[in-house]
Amino acid sequence: MSQAMQTEPSVFPSNVIPFRMGIILPRHREYLARWLEAGKRMGLCDAEICIDDEATFADTEQALIWVRENASPAYVVHPEGNHWVVVDALRGNILSHETSFEMALDFVRPALPLQGSVVAA
Repeated sequence: MSQAMQTEPSVFPSNVIPFRMGIILPRHREYLARWLEAGKRMGLCDAEICIDDEATFADTEQALIWVRENASPAYVVHPEGNHWVVVDALRGNILSHETSFEMALDFVRPALPLQGSVVAA
């Protein structure tokens, strides 16, 4: 038997890519809080994470973002496949598909410097 055949499968890196994200992780919540605080000077007023009632999966969460003290949220950020989608909440138009939650928030307002390599999920 060859050396490669004897190697444990756990030695090889995983090629699994999560195509269905549905929840906003604690690290996303922490980043959202820091981003909101940093963006107050740029017109960000509030943000909330809630369940998306119209989502295909019941546990899909989304971030609602309010700007300039408007009664309705201005933006919605939600996971879709392996991307994060930024939506104009008032008109329902998709504005951007980003590879990370941090980049989606940066698209809305560049309130925090992005690190050199942002994790995709």
